[in-house]
Amino acid sequence: MSVYLTRFRINTARRGARKLLGSPHTMHAAVRAAFANPEDHEREGTRTLWRLDAPAPATVHLYVVSPGKPDLTHLVEQAGWPTTDTWDTRDYDGLLGSLRNGQRWAFRLTANPVHNGRLTKDAKETQRFGYLREAEQADWLVNRAARHGFTVADQDDGGPNLMLHRRQNVTFRRGNGSVTLVTATYDGILDITDVEAFRRTLTGGLGHAKAYGCGLLTLAPVR
Repeated sequence: MSVYLTRFRINTARRGARKLLGSPHTMHAAVRAAFANPEDHEREGTRTLWRLDAPAPATVHLYVVSPGKPDLTHLVEQAGWPTTDTWDTRDYDGLLGSLRNGQRWAFRLTANPVHNGRLTKDAKETQRFGYLREAEQADWLVNRAARHGFTVADQDDGGPNLMLHRRQNVTFRRGNGSVTLVTATYDGILDITDVEAFRRTLTGGLGHAKAYGCGLLTLAPVR
């Protein structure tokens, strides 16, 4: 079963791009439309994940991990450079197969750090509440890492090797209502402790709100 990693550069000057960037729900629909067959979007153990990165001013990349190859023609026409640039899709299986316990990697993750609780002590139903403080958001990832096959490496001072940025509340329309998500982007260093669980994390995501640009963890060599 193959898995693919795709990168698409968004032309932020276009009106269609601004519409996509302004709504995770709209972007989710656009990513979903990239797959003609349902099994290319989601298979057992693997689902489509996406994330927006902004490596430089006015530069935004859409990353997609999926069990099938996407066709982003509609995104190129709506929010890209139709005559000069398209998208880059690469086989992800080589990286997944090369992973081993004990390896150290740099990583990036945009996530929805939340916990379950009750709005009042008398409430019968639990609901999700976002962690708002940076320390709580960092602890959220550190405490979940082991079940996802890794640990966050320590810095010289003993603290986790993490940097959080793009910490924000994102509100967007969905149907007749609205959705508000707490999101944070994590850059850090990790050590693989359970390679099978870690592979499942890379292809299945980490945390909630995966349809809305959260949960995709990507790797880079440690420099």
